[in-house]
Amino acid sequence: MNVSQISTGAIKMNQNPFQKVDNNQPSTSFANVLKGYLDNVDAAVKQSSDLAAKAAAGEIDNVHDVMIASQKAKLALELTVTVRDKAVEAYQEMMRMQI
Repeated sequence: MNVSQISTGAIKMNQNPFQKVDNNQPSTSFANVLKGYLDNVDAAVKQSSDLAAKAAAGEIDNVHDVMIASQKAKLALELTVTVRDKAVEAYQEMMRMQI
């Protein structure tokens, strides 16, 4: 790996497997990141549902793919609910603050 590639931005690191990297956006806002994450969670849930329906119909031979997609969707939903709960808790804490 060449260090000069890092400084020029040639290498993009994506630490979140559920987040798409969009190089066309000039700046990323919190709302765009949140919307992108929720879109990816929705896609994971839909993929899991589609694979489960195909497995029930007998169209899929490899059950491992169905279980992996199901667990990915479950973890993504759990993370989303946890982040939502923490955001609500932080909002409530700010509302209790005295000015």
